[in-house]
Amino acid sequence: MNRQQMIECITTGQGFIAALDQSGGSTPKALRGYGVDDHEWSGDEEMFAQIHAMRARVITAPSFASGKVIGAILFEKTMDGEVDGKPTAEALKARGVVPFIKVDEGLADDADGVQLMKPMVKLAALLEKSVATGMFGTKMRSVIKAANPAGIAAIVAQQFEVASQILDAGLVPMIEPEYDITAEDRAAGEDILLAEIMKHLDALPEGREVMLKLSIPMKPGLYNPAIVHPRVLRVVALSGGFSTDEACARLAQNPGMIASFSRGLLQDLRKGQTDAEFDAVLGKAIDQIAAASMA
Repeated sequence: MNRQQMIECITTGQGFIAALDQSGGSTPKALRGYGVDDHEWSGDEEMFAQIHAMRARVITAPSFASGKVIGAILFEKTMDGEVDGKPTAEALKARGVVPFIKVDEGLADDADGVQLMKPMVKLAALLEKSVATGMFGTKMRSVIKAANPAGIAAIVAQQFEVASQILDAGLVPMIEPEYDITAEDRAAGEDILLAEIMKHLDALPEGREVMLKLSIPMKPGLYNPAIVHPRVLRVVALSGGFSTDEACARLAQNPGMIASFSRGLLQDLRKGQTDAEFDAVLGKAIDQIAAASMA
């Protein structure tokens, strides 16, 4: 796929974006869920080799190329590796899947009801490498825990500030100010979040387009103004801790949002499954998430 084909896939594709970007802190848990015990690896390199093998198996499964997975978010080490003898980004594009790279370096401590992103000291080098590798876009996550106007304004401002650097590098930023689904004041906070997002979207000059990754809102349809905004390529939803069934049910109430799930896609996959069993389980999850995305 060339760049224009990737833009068309993301803006009009009938499917969802797979989140395959577990990094160091979440990888051991993901491996245990897949059936790889801690004693089967030693040190980061072996750990990442195990998770890469799992991701490669997902990417090369027949159901992954069904057309229902239109994008995939990768961790840097996954981008650096190979799948089926090709660089991972090229392997994805050969299967009709647009590649994104996770670029944030974790979360800062709580302040004003939010966790901003830590300083991204490696960003320039990672963006340069990502462009050279053939990536289409990026993803970066921060977290909102309370309806604090100052905190929410700061988190959105930081996201759009970094997004500008990413756009300058020639990549499409996926902006992710996640709202903690356990927050008691989430409905009020999401109204504040939408207002801040719209302010920054309206300030984007022509030709500068972003994507948004947001928690499924308490009020169905809340993010419709962002979905139709001319500076937004696509709005995607994170599951945020909901079960797959509940996340899909809630997503289906928000036409125009598509999924970008991780656990919901991968939770029933096991290393010991035969290739046929593995693909059947993966295909069932893909069908469910795609149906909710297209509802």
